[in-house]
Amino acid sequence: MNVRKIYGYALSRERQGKEFFQTNAGRLSHAAAVAIFRRLAEEEDRHIQFIEGLLRALDGTASERDSGSELGQVDLFAQRAGLEVLDQAVIESMIPDVAILRTAYLIERDFAEFYELAAERAEGEDQTALSALARWERGHERLFKDLHDRVFQEYAEMPWGG
Repeated sequence: MNVRKIYGYALSRERQGKEFFQTNAGRLSHAAAVAIFRRLAEEEDRHIQFIEGLLRALDGTASERDSGSELGQVDLFAQRAGLEVLDQAVIESMIPDVAILRTAYLIERDFAEFYELAAERAEGEDQTALSALARWERGHERLFKDLHDRVFQEYAEMPWGG
Protein backbone atom coordinates (compact mmCIF):
# COMPACT_ATOMS: atom_id res chain seq x y z
CA MET A 1 0.00 0.00 0.00
CA ASN A 2 1.34 3.42 -0.95
CA VAL A 3 0.52 5.46 2.14
CA ARG A 4 1.63 8.70 0.46
CA LYS A 5 -1.09 8.24 -2.16
CA ILE A 6 -3.64 7.45 0.56
CA TYR A 7 -2.74 10.64 2.43
CA GLY A 8 -2.73 12.67 -0.80
CA TYR A 9 -6.19 11.42 -1.71
CA ALA A 10 -7.40 12.01 1.85
CA LEU A 11 -6.06 15.56 1.75
CA SER A 12 -7.94 16.24 -1.47
CA ARG A 13 -11.18 14.83 -0.06
CA GLU A 14 -10.85 16.80 3.18
CA ARG A 15 -10.39 20.01 1.18
CA GLN A 16 -13.53 19.18 -0.81
CA GLY A 17 -15.42 18.51 2.41
CA LYS A 18 -14.28 21.79 3.92
CA GLU A 19 -15.43 23.64 0.80
CA PHE A 20 -18.82 21.89 0.93
CA PHE A 21 -19.39 22.89 4.54
CA GLN A 22 -18.21 26.48 4.00
CA THR A 23 -20.35 26.94 0.89
CA ASN A 24 -23.48 25.42 2.37
CA ALA A 25 -23.16 27.30 5.65
CA GLY A 26 -24.11 30.32 3.54
CA ARG A 27 -27.09 28.53 2.01
CA LEU A 28 -28.71 27.15 5.14
CA SER A 29 -31.78 28.87 6.49
CA HIS A 30 -31.27 28.42 10.22
CA ALA A 31 -28.55 29.82 12.44
CA ALA A 32 -28.07 26.57 14.38
CA ALA A 33 -27.35 24.63 11.19
CA VAL A 34 -25.11 27.42 9.89
CA ALA A 35 -23.08 27.29 13.12
CA ILE A 36 -22.70 23.51 12.88
CA PHE A 37 -21.54 23.71 9.25
CA ARG A 38 -19.06 26.50 10.01
CA ARG A 39 -17.64 24.61 12.95
CA LEU A 40 -17.37 21.46 10.88
CA ALA A 41 -15.48 23.38 8.17
CA GLU A 42 -13.02 24.41 10.90
CA GLU A 43 -12.65 20.79 11.95
CA GLU A 44 -12.09 19.71 8.37
CA ASP A 45 -9.29 22.26 8.35
CA ARG A 46 -7.79 20.43 11.36
CA HIS A 47 -7.99 17.21 9.37
CA ILE A 48 -6.15 18.95 6.52
CA GLN A 49 -3.42 20.20 8.86
CA PHE A 50 -3.09 16.77 10.44
CA ILE A 51 -2.76 15.01 7.07
CA GLU A 52 -0.28 17.64 5.87
CA GLY A 53 1.75 16.82 9.00
CA LEU A 54 1.63 13.13 8.15
CA LEU A 55 2.93 13.91 4.66
CA ARG A 56 5.71 16.08 6.11
CA ALA A 57 6.62 13.21 8.42
CA LEU A 58 6.91 10.89 5.41
CA ASP A 59 9.21 13.45 3.80
CA GLY A 60 11.25 13.67 6.97
CA THR A 61 10.48 17.38 7.40
CA ALA A 62 8.39 16.98 10.56
CA SER A 63 10.18 16.83 13.88
CA GLU A 64 8.08 13.99 15.23
CA ARG A 65 5.34 11.84 13.75
CA ASP A 66 2.01 12.49 15.43
CA SER A 67 -0.02 9.48 16.53
CA GLY A 68 -3.31 11.27 15.96
CA SER A 69 -4.19 11.24 19.63
CA GLU A 70 -5.53 14.79 19.52
CA LEU A 71 -8.12 13.73 16.97
CA GLY A 72 -9.96 11.87 19.68
CA GLN A 73 -10.10 15.00 21.82
CA VAL A 74 -12.10 17.17 19.44
CA ASP A 75 -15.11 18.65 21.14
CA LEU A 76 -17.27 19.60 18.13
CA PHE A 77 -19.66 16.94 19.05
CA ALA A 78 -20.05 18.20 22.48
CA GLN A 79 -22.42 20.11 20.20
CA ARG A 80 -24.20 16.80 19.84
CA ALA A 81 -25.66 17.58 23.24
CA GLY A 82 -26.89 20.83 21.75
CA LEU A 83 -28.65 18.81 19.10
CA GLU A 84 -30.75 17.20 21.77
CA VAL A 85 -31.98 20.55 23.06
CA LEU A 86 -32.93 21.99 19.69
CA ASP A 87 -36.52 22.98 20.14
CA GLN A 88 -39.34 22.11 17.78
CA ALA A 89 -39.33 25.55 16.16
CA VAL A 90 -35.67 25.14 15.19
CA ILE A 91 -36.25 21.67 13.76
CA GLU A 92 -39.26 22.90 11.77
CA SER A 93 -37.29 25.85 10.38
CA MET A 94 -34.59 23.47 9.13
CA ILE A 95 -36.95 21.47 6.91
CA PRO A 96 -35.84 23.30 3.73
CA ASP A 97 -32.29 22.17 4.56
CA VAL A 98 -33.01 18.44 4.72
CA ALA A 99 -31.24 17.69 1.40
CA ILE A 100 -28.11 19.54 2.52
CA LEU A 101 -28.15 17.68 5.85
CA ARG A 102 -28.45 14.37 3.99
CA THR A 103 -25.50 15.26 1.77
CA ALA A 104 -23.42 16.23 4.81
CA TYR A 105 -24.22 12.87 6.41
CA LEU A 106 -23.23 11.00 3.25
CA ILE A 107 -19.95 12.91 2.94
CA GLU A 108 -18.99 12.09 6.51
CA ARG A 109 -19.99 8.44 6.08
CA ASP A 110 -17.88 8.22 2.94
CA PHE A 111 -14.88 9.76 4.72
CA ALA A 112 -15.22 7.31 7.64
CA GLU A 113 -15.42 4.30 5.32
CA PHE A 114 -12.39 5.48 3.34
CA TYR A 115 -10.28 5.90 6.48
CA GLU A 116 -11.43 2.56 7.92
CA LEU A 117 -10.50 0.69 4.73
CA ALA A 118 -7.14 2.44 4.54
CA ALA A 119 -6.46 1.71 8.22
CA GLU A 120 -7.15 -2.01 7.65
CA ARG A 121 -4.36 -2.06 5.07
CA ALA A 122 -1.93 0.16 6.96
CA GLU A 123 0.50 -0.70 9.72
CA GLY A 124 2.01 1.01 12.73
CA GLU A 125 1.67 4.76 13.03
CA ASP A 126 -0.14 5.01 9.71
CA GLN A 127 -2.81 2.63 10.95
CA THR A 128 -3.13 4.61 14.19
CA ALA A 129 -3.50 7.91 12.32
CA LEU A 130 -6.03 6.58 9.82
CA SER A 131 -8.05 4.89 12.57
CA ALA A 132 -8.17 8.17 14.51
CA LEU A 133 -9.42 9.99 11.41
CA ALA A 134 -12.07 7.29 10.90
CA ARG A 135 -13.32 7.67 14.48
CA TRP A 136 -13.51 11.42 14.07
CA GLU A 137 -15.52 11.11 10.87
CA ARG A 138 -17.88 8.55 12.44
CA GLY A 139 -18.70 11.14 15.10
CA HIS A 140 -19.49 13.70 12.41
CA GLU A 141 -21.55 11.10 10.55
CA ARG A 142 -23.65 10.33 13.64
CA LEU A 143 -24.33 14.00 14.27
CA PHE A 144 -25.60 14.65 10.75
CA LYS A 145 -27.58 11.41 10.63
CA ASP A 146 -29.33 12.31 13.88
CA LEU A 147 -30.00 15.87 12.76
CA HIS A 148 -31.22 14.77 9.32
CA ASP A 149 -33.49 12.12 10.83
CA ARG A 150 -35.04 14.58 13.27
CA VAL A 151 -35.68 17.17 10.57
CA PHE A 152 -37.00 14.56 8.13
CA GLN A 153 -39.32 13.11 10.78
CA GLU A 154 -40.76 16.56 11.39
CA TYR A 155 -41.22 17.04 7.65
CA ALA A 156 -42.93 13.63 7.31
CA GLU A 157 -45.40 14.53 10.05
CA MET A 158 -46.37 17.91 8.63
CA PRO A 159 -49.78 18.28 7.01
CA TRP A 160 -49.65 18.56 3.24
CA GLY A 161 -48.76 22.04 2.17
CA GLY A 162 -46.69 22.72 5.33
